[in-house]
Amino acid sequence: MPEINAFSIDVEDYFQVAALAPAVTRESWTQRESRVERNTDILLSLLSERGIHATFFVLGWVAEHHPGLVQRIAAAGHEIASHGFSHQLIYSQSPEEFRNETRRSKQLLEDLTSRAVIGYRAASFSITRRSLWALDVLIDAGFQYDSSIFPIRHDRYGIPDAAAEPGRIKAPSGRTLIEFPMSAASFCGVRVPVSGGGYFRLLPYWVTRTGLRQINRKHGRPYVFYLHPWELDPGQPRIQAGLLSRFRHYTNLEHCEARLRRLLSDFAFAPLDVVLSTRGLLQAPTPLRSCA
Repeated sequence: MPEINAFSIDVEDYFQVAALAPAVTRESWTQRESRVERNTDILLSLLSERGIHATFFVLGWVAEHHPGLVQRIAAAGHEIASHGFSHQLIYSQSPEEFRNETRRSKQLLEDLTSRAVIGYRAASFSITRRSLWALDVLIDAGFQYDSSIFPIRHDRYGIPDAAAEPGRIKAPSGRTLIEFPMSAASFCGVRVPVSGGGYFRLLPYWVTRTGLRQINRKHGRPYVFYLHPWELDPGQPRIQAGLLSRFRHYTNLEHCEARLRRLLSDFAFAPLDVVLSTRGLLQAPTPLRSCA
């Protein structure tokens, strides 16, 4: 029986990406052309064609400005999880600021869907060694799992020696939270990120396919994939950011949808809460909340 892997979407607009933040102020967000509904609807249609459900980590700002989008995602049977509120890197915030943003986003998503929100993913995977205190904030807020830790080295994120297997992680307080880490595979002894996003666009498809099979067959653990709606939108407005940021953001946008269709044909996927429940880490997918 094939391993069931986790499929996730980080729902944010093209102008909210951390790599472009030096060139885009938050104050300008409401003045820019929003393309998040259009692009997310493309993903919803694609997943519907394949009969696949996913976890949508929704940015609170997007939920506030596009509430109908969140409700459409939930009505289609997908898991709604939190991507924070304003896409700030956790280690750039104070604990109090992070706590307020996290609770605000979670409450907004729950009010829109009448479902408990139990999953969280940080902007740019920014739970690192210097922001592990965020795990206690997530526990206090009622989250059951996190999917923010990337076991690689990167200029903005990563905990290279973090566990690669989904399981419980200890917060500074000593309490625990389920962590579904992002996926990396080993090529010639080098750990290579293969979870999706920019890596999916920048690297040849065979790297993702080979890495995913290695994770499933050699290690016997599920793989987690992520993508942003804007990655299926080669026609998005161009922002004049730094050369490296433009390379990371715009390269191979025109090829992403075809690669995604191939991935969905090659492997089995489900939401994160379903994958975690099949491994005995969660009791069951999120139940409906009472609106009484």
